[in-house]
Amino acid sequence: MPGHTTSEVDRDLAPLTVLIADSQPAVRHQVRSALELVGGIAVVSETATANATIAEVFRHQPDVLVIDPRLGEFTNVDVLSRVSRVAPETKVLVLSALDDDTAIRAAIQAGARGYLIKGADPDQIVRGVQVVGAGEAIVGKAIAVRFSALMRSAAGPEPYPFPQLTAREREVLDRIAAGKSNSAIARELALAPKTISNRVSAVFGKLGVADRAQAIVLARDAGLGRG
Repeated sequence: MPGHTTSEVDRDLAPLTVLIADSQPAVRHQVRSALELVGGIAVVSETATANATIAEVFRHQPDVLVIDPRLGEFTNVDVLSRVSRVAPETKVLVLSALDDDTAIRAAIQAGARGYLIKGADPDQIVRGVQVVGAGEAIVGKAIAVRFSALMRSAAGPEPYPFPQLTAREREVLDRIAAGKSNSAIARELALAPKTISNRVSAVFGKLGVADRAQAIVLARDAGLGRG
């Protein structure tokens, strides 16, 4: 075919391989039935335990793993982490009955690309597999409105806005932003007033501000001193 190598053509024609992991046979049957109704998807295996899942993922290296991580032998997060170690290219779509933020956040942190709630209709399951297989993220309608916040939370806290400051200088700037005087900061940190004065001067120099008022404006614009 002009413009394509043989390997590119083979890859385009190859089906999306899927492994289904769930302790309930009825759920595995539901997922398999939904996937087998569409072209371009091949279910390569089913598993019911964590150990079997890890072994089969390692054996088949599927494009997508559809999994309820509550498989018994390990914690939910540990199952997903072990899968990512034995098959780093496998994309994970969680299909779970758990609809709480803690479970969803933990799955995202462990590397899941998608999260659907059990009871999703067959079209949603197929769509989830296709989207995750393409390297994108997907969540069920019930949790979509919370997903952005969960992703931010899973990514961890926002970085400190002034990385050029040392930990001690950050303590001082946080208190300056809160409107505290040098003497008050010295008392809180149990340091000599002269030490605080030196640190304040160092903070001003690193921030490129001329005085306390400019430092407060800069720090508060960055979100400090509002607590």
